[in-house]
Amino acid sequence: MSLEQKVMAELKTAMLAKNEAGLRGLRAIKAAIIVAKTSEGAGGVLKEEDETKLLQKLVKQRKDSLEIYQQQQRADLAQKEQEEIAIIEQFLPKQLSVDELKVILSKIIAETGASSPADMGKVMGIATKQLAGQADGKTIGATVKELLSK
Repeated sequence: MSLEQKVMAELKTAMLAKNEAGLRGLRAIKAAIIVAKTSEGAGGVLKEEDETKLLQKLVKQRKDSLEIYQQQQRADLAQKEQEEIAIIEQFLPKQLSVDELKVILSKIIAETGASSPADMGKVMGIATKQLAGQADGKTIGATVKELLSK
């Protein structure tokens, strides 16, 4: 079942339940899917990795907005962003914990022979490909930096 089909099924359920937060999040996903499918070169089809990237982008946008709203003490808007993040994350693969991420990144660092923060680029290239959909780039980057600084 494609992401679009899953979202449509959940959208119907949210409509029947009159779930306001669910509707907002699901409609955002649906809109992003439509834009991606109709963009030039897409051919009306989204690959699974493109769907994951799309969802990660939506979550990142909302986290950025959430941070701004929290800085401006706008709890009402921050709450809406948190609700949408929770809805969108349901469709993402399980995210790795920090400990699991450190284990995987330590192996990658050992394989590449990286020893200092200057080697971060080598590690990040492999890590972002290998961990696509399982952790966001910001978390991977911070963890790699921490491991290489030791």
